[in-house]
Amino acid sequence: MRAKILVTRHLPDAVEDRLRRDFEPALNEADTAYPEARIIELCRGCDGLLTCPADKISGGLIDAVSGSVKIISTFSVGFEHIDLAAAGRHGIAVTNTPGVLTQATADLAFLLILGATRRAFEGQDLIRRNAWSGWTPTQLMGTGLQGKRLGILGMGRIGRAVAARARAFGMEIHYHSRHRLGPDAEAAAVFHQTADGLLQLSDVLSIHCPLTDETRHFLNAQRIARLPEGGVVVNSARGPVIDDEALIAALKSGRLAAAGLDVFEGEPEIHPGYRELANVYLLPHLGSATIETRNAMGFKALDNLDAFFAGKEPPDRVA
Repeated sequence: MRAKILVTRHLPDAVEDRLRRDFEPALNEADTAYPEARIIELCRGCDGLLTCPADKISGGLIDAVSGSVKIISTFSVGFEHIDLAAAGRHGIAVTNTPGVLTQATADLAFLLILGATRRAFEGQDLIRRNAWSGWTPTQLMGTGLQGKRLGILGMGRIGRAVAARARAFGMEIHYHSRHRLGPDAEAAAVFHQTADGLLQLSDVLSIHCPLTDETRHFLNAQRIARLPEGGVVVNSARGPVIDDEALIAALKSGRLAAAGLDVFEGEPEIHPGYRELANVYLLPHLGSATIETRNAMGFKALDNLDAFFAGKEPPDRVA
């Protein structure tokens, strides 16, 4: 018998085709977010749960579905939305999809850097409102990247891919990470032992760290004050790493020149203060949103399910 899998959101067609081929899936064709009670209801009789980062897989939910669900496969690299301790208590495997979204997310991070430093939103807004009166020598002057110092907070796969792109723009690379890279991977980037040391010289700060208890609201008012005057903040990692009130205040006052944000605390309900600011380049969590990447993420999630139900160790098990 094929394993029964609850799929909480509509996935790319190629991924759902493979799901139908290999499993007995309960698909979410309407692509509406399921509340916790609905997930619990739909998990009855299911062997596995294929979830997404917007789903809160709490300890209570896991307790409720543990009688049937044996594996939770998340369509994401991050897994902070899943209570790993609860899964462990019930012997439920948890897997993620690392490695396949590095390049797409790095591209998006650099789009945020360019959008923020070159005032792209303001330019588009002029055009769309039919308010552009023509070229002038001082219109919407932004900041060039050549010779600027890029601070990368979290030098994992994505951070290193962003660094490679930044070198092509003539930027000077600095980073802080839990562990220093070897010389080849570091590629002449400057390591900083502390995050605060990195902040002091980050003309552009690009955030790529995971969300943990230690990184939640990491970028608060005190740390923003350590950034160079007129600095730029970019976040393509996790929204709660930033204290929204502190960042909005710094952008309003001119302490920071601009920000580029793809992720937000409480998304899709973002802090309304961001919508009032012209110097914020905003995107709706598009980091991995390419056809190639989303297909690869789905296939990786299914590879983990295939391995598990074949009695093998899933290649991307995190719990």
